[in-house]
Amino acid sequence: MITFKRVDHIHIVVAPERLEEAKSFYIETIGLELIDRPDHLFRGKGYWFNIGNVQLHIGVEAPLPISIRHIAFEVADVDAAYKYLAGKVQLLEEPEIPGRKRFAYLDPFGNRIELLQLF
Repeated sequence: MITFKRVDHIHIVVAPERLEEAKSFYIETIGLELIDRPDHLFRGKGYWFNIGNVQLHIGVEAPLPISIRHIAFEVADVDAAYKYLAGKVQLLEEPEIPGRKRFAYLDPFGNRIELLQLF
């Protein structure tokens, strides 16, 4: 049996030629804090960010089609998050789940991110 304690990090990917654009998007639009990445331990390029008590790691990979794969983050005010992101990213409506209000967005690099608020 495995006892899970928490999410440590999430790794998403962008096309190699868009890595610097991704860095700017996640700092300037989403408002994440860039943190040190031990580059000597990893092949390839990328960036790491703090996102609440989890880390978001961005690496590079050839583009793939949009998938249902996604990351979901609980937020304090999902309506405020929706309003903030409107016009900045592609917003996606999600089916209703009792006890949750949620939506998803696609970052400019095709990664699906779900934001939800529990009731």
